[in-house]
Order: sequence, then structure tokens, then C-alpha cells
Amino acid sequence: MKEGKAFLKSRMKWVGLVGLVLSAFSLFVHFLLARFTEDGFSEYQSSITVFSWRPIFETSDLSRTSPLYRRLWRPVGQLESLHPDANPRGYYAAGPSAQTNGYIFVRIQGGFHEIRSSICDVVAVSRFLNATLVTPEIQQTTSKKGISSQFKSFAYLYNEDQFMAALAKDVNIVKTLPKSLKSARRNKEIPVFRVPYSASPYYYLHNVLPVLIKHSVVEIVVSDGGCLQAILPPHLEEYQRLRCRVAFHALRFREDVQELATKILHRLRAPGRPFIAFDPGMTRDALAYHGCSELFQDVHTELIQHRRSWMRKRGIIKGQLSVNSAKQRLKGSCPLTPEEVGILLRAYGYSWDTIIYVSGGEVFGGQRTLIPLHGMFENVVDRTSLSTVWELSRIYGREVNLEENYPKAPPSAQVEMKLDAWKNSGPRPRPLPPPPAKPKTYNIEGWWGWVAESDNEPESTVVELRTNAHKLLWEAIDYIVSVEADVFIPGFDRDGKGHPNFASLVMGHRLYQSAASKTYRPDRKEVVRLLEEIRGHIYHANHTWLTTIRRHLRSSLIDGLIEASNKSKSSTFLSHPVPECSCLRLDSGETSSNSSSNTAHLQVQTALGVVHRCPVWMDGERSSSSKEKENEEDIDENDPSSSGLFFQHSGSQDVGGEDINLKEESQFEDQEEDGGD
Repeated sequence: MKEGKAFLKSRMKWVGLVGLVLSAFSLFVHFLLARFTEDGFSEYQSSITVFSWRPIFETSDLSRTSPLYRRLWRPVGQLESLHPDANPRGYYAAGPSAQTNGYIFVRIQGGFHEIRSSICDVVAVSRFLNATLVTPEIQQTTSKKGISSQFKSFAYLYNEDQFMAALAKDVNIVKTLPKSLKSARRNKEIPVFRVPYSASPYYYLHNVLPVLIKHSVVEIVVSDGGCLQAILPPHLEEYQRLRCRVAFHALRFREDVQELATKILHRLRAPGRPFIAFDPGMTRDALAYHGCSELFQDVHTELIQHRRSWMRKRGIIKGQLSVNSAKQRLKGSCPLTPEEVGILLRAYGYSWDTIIYVSGGEVFGGQRTLIPLHGMFENVVDRTSLSTVWELSRIYGREVNLEENYPKAPPSAQVEMKLDAWKNSGPRPRPLPPPPAKPKTYNIEGWWGWVAESDNEPESTVVELRTNAHKLLWEAIDYIVSVEADVFIPGFDRDGKGHPNFASLVMGHRLYQSAASKTYRPDRKEVVRLLEEIRGHIYHANHTWLTTIRRHLRSSLIDGLIEASNKSKSSTFLSHPVPECSCLRLDSGETSSNSSSNTAHLQVQTALGVVHRCPVWMDGERSSSSKEKENEEDIDENDPSSSGLFFQHSGSQDVGGEDINLKEESQFEDQEEDGGD
């Protein structure tokens, strides 16, 4: 009996020992997987993710057949016949010449929108000069900026293989120069051209081509966001369509960046509601260039003035240093603030629970600038509230921790003198040594300490240069979301050099990809005038003012587009790729019964200059949106909610006496929506 108990105890000990060993082995394997398997760990992280955004809605669902939904979200009927068509139309050689005139190596400087425009231009220039293009080097993403070593410059932002494959029939593209030319470039033996902004094709024929033929390679430096003029002569129209093929088909972002943007889009659409993308366009450079520093009335005003002074010294600005910002705003030269855009949207009829995605990188002035917008709309989000820190950091790749290895600043001469005096003092009681100086840290969006101490802005640290590279990835995500948004509205459409900005490229992409998607282009001068009319009681506007605002926003869908063809296109072709990259598709079901609608369509097409018919196989297809539009023609929008209570949560109060006025206003809007004015 005793032997049996002893045997049982020893057996239990062995079982326990084996269990401990297996547990230790399991923990070891778990840590190995967590350390070396990024994909599996990221999936695990995403499965337990808790996002900061908790959508709040007035009702659980929003009927897509309601008059209010159609008025706010449906496509623009007058643009439904426009479709993308960037294929060659006239004579265009099927492929690039096997024997080229040499290699073009390009270095591109600037921000996201400047990089994108420049890449499209250099591809067109390479085709024009019959040259082999080396994959462009993006200066913002070179290795010395502190980015991950696993990416090359171009591949940090874009899919390099997709870029080369998509343009294989247009241009010869290689990833690097041949070895002999690499050494020549290192020794600075190849000619360099700093190309002016919007250079003409003849500049390249007369200046660049002879040198290219002689040396077999040239280096082009693009610093202003565009190296080829936007509007080309008629006989070079095929190069415009080549630009479209580059911008809208060849330039795809890195796969992991594209995946994260797709995840964010899914999370935005998860509640089953449409959403608005809003780009404030309030960058420091843009505010300085256009003289809008007094919009802030705090330290940010001084920061803007510092930048304007810097621009004047370098000849970017030729005007005065001090500018009356109030006059600039009245002229429409300053961005619409997030508060003003919020007022426009609420006045148009968007309810307090509308989802608004804020895009375009960081807003100068910080989150406090967005506080009024958050006060008007409950569901204001951005990429940070729809993704985790892990997901954002993963697209940066493996980066070295720069903060630990960053060299400390040497002590000043005055501190060294005090230390020497303390060390060489006599037998008297020696004073305590001076405390070490605290390193100065300047927060990009907070209090900039150097403003109060120096007239010169400090040089960017490696950490700040790395952050600038990260901003390109942030804007890539915002770009994808903004292009796919149900509605897009910009706060500003100019950058810090007076050229079209991020929002302009988004509007151009939306015009090419889905012309009928709702894209507001408000006239800032007119909007400011209307806002000034009710400045004293801006949150209690009357119905006449609300109707005027609605009429202006509605007309901006078409009139703003036509105006952009005259203003933005002359600076950047990608902001308005119509009519060169569009075609007309006529629905087979169009009859004389809606002749007034057809007349309105023809007027818009004539104003935009679109005359090219889409391929025959497209004419037989009839879009569902066209059918829906026909069904909507006879619907009378008598829904009082289309007006809503200005800046009150609809449903929280009822004002019965206003129902008649609201119905009359809705009927008036119906007449305008169907083409009458």
C-alpha cells in the first residue's frame, strides 16, 4: 500500500514537471512569434483594437430614398455622362523606342502634392525627349532623413513595380543608373538642370535635349511642384492623357499604405452612413504666402510672419511683410476656417450627426482650430481616431531610435568659463557649480520657444525630418479616403507658393474617376460676404440667408467646376483633367420627355469643352444612378427636415409655426435642383 502511494506521488511530480516545461516552452514560442512575426502580431493587435471614435447618430438608420438624403448625397445629374478615358486617341506610338537619347535622373523636392505633380510631368518629359527615366528620387524620403532603411526613396511612398509595369508601353523606366553613370554622378560629372516651374516643351527641346544627346545622361532638379506647363499645344494633347495615366493609374501607393487606407474606409462606412471629407488647407506656408497671419491673434501669428519674412528674403513673395489679413479674407485670398465650413454645411442641411473626415495632414494652429467644427458635428474624425498607433507605426518600417543617439548640444562659452572659474578657485569655500542647461524642445504645433528668443528659425532636427517623411504617408492615406468620399469640400485650394494644393489634386482625381460625385467648390469671396452679413447673430440666421447659402453651395457644384477650368488648370493640369481625359456616354434611355434636363447637360458639356464620345460598348450600358434620377424627377421634396433647425440637434425641438415656410423653401429648392433657377 505504501509503495503504491509513493509511486503515485512520484508520478504526479513528473506530470507537474512536464507541465512546467511545456508551459515554459509555450511562452518562449509566443515571445518568438511576437518578436519576429509582424503580420500575425498585427492581426492579433487589430482583433483587440479599441478605437477612440464612437459614432453617435440621431436615428439608427437613414433612408436612402428620402428626399433629404437625395438632396444632400446623390450624384450631380448634369455630370453623370462624363466618364474617364485616358487611352490614346490620335496617333501615338504603341511603345517607347528601343534606342533612346539617354537617361534622365530626377530629384524632386516639396510636399505630397508637389511630388505627385512632378512625377507626372517628368514622365511626360521623358517621353517627349525619347529618354529612359530613372525612378525619381524623392528628397523628402532619402535615407539621410532618418527613414527606415528597408525603403528606397520612391518606394517609400509609391509602388515602384506597379509604376514601371503600368507605363511599360509609354516610357522606358529603370530603377537605377548604369554603374558607369553612377560613378559619374557621384563625382558630379553629369550636367544638372534646375528646371523652372511650368517650363514649356520648347525649353526641353532647346536646352535639355542637346545636352542629353551629348552626355547620355542629365540630372533634373524639380523644386516647385511642376516642371512642365499645364496647358500644352493641341498637337501635344496625347501627353496630357499620358499625365492622366500616370496620376490615376500608374501612381499607386505602397501596399501596406493602401491596405491601411482601405481599413479606414471600411471603418468609416461601417455605420452604414455616407461621409464628408474636408480638407482645411490651413498650412503655415499658405497662410504666410497669402497674408493671413491675423486669423489667429496669438503666437501662431508671429510664426506665420516669420515664414513670410523668410519668403520675402528668397524672392518667393514680392509684396509687403505686413498685410491686412481682414482685407485679404474679404477678397477670398484666405482659407475658410473649419468653423465657417461647418456653418456652410449646417446651413445647407447636413445634420449634427454627419460623419466628417478631416484630411490633408496637420492643421496649422492645432486641434483647437477644429473645436468649433467638433461643436457643430458630433462625428468629426481623422486617421488617428480610425486607426491605432501600431497600425500607423507599422507603415513607417523599422526605424532607428534617433532620440537616444541624437548628439547633445555642446555647452556655451559662458558656461565653460563658469566651470573653469569654479575649478581654479582658491581655498575659499567654493560655490556650487552651475546647473546644466536644459535642452530646448520646440513643439511643432505648440509654443515655439525660439519665437521669443531669435529672429531666425532653428534648423530642422533629424527627428523633424523623419516626421516630415511620415507626413507624406499620412497625406497618402487622406488622399485615398478623400477621393472615395461621398462628398468633398475644401477650405482652401492654394499652397504656400500660390499653386494648386492637396485639395486641388483630390478634386481633379474625383473629377476624372467619378465626375458626378458631389464636390463643393465654394467661392470664398462670396461666402465671406454672406457670413459678414450675419456676423452678429451667426448662429440664428434667417431663412432668406439660409436659402442664399444653399443656392450658392448647389451652384458651386457646376459653376465652381467651370471656374476651376479657367483658374486651377492653368497652374496644374491634374487639378482639372477635363476635357482631355474624359468622354461622353449617352444613355440609350434618354428621350425627349426630359429635354430640359438634356439641355442643361449639353450646356455643362459645352462649358467644359467635352466633345469626345466614349467607346460604343459603353453607350449600351445604363447606369443605375440615371434610372434613379428619372424616378426622382417627379418627387416633390416637402420634407421640412431638409431645412432643419440651424445648429440644433434635429428632433430635439419642434417649431410648428415654421412648417409652412420650410415646405415652401423645399419646393423652391426642388425647382432649382431640377434645372430651374
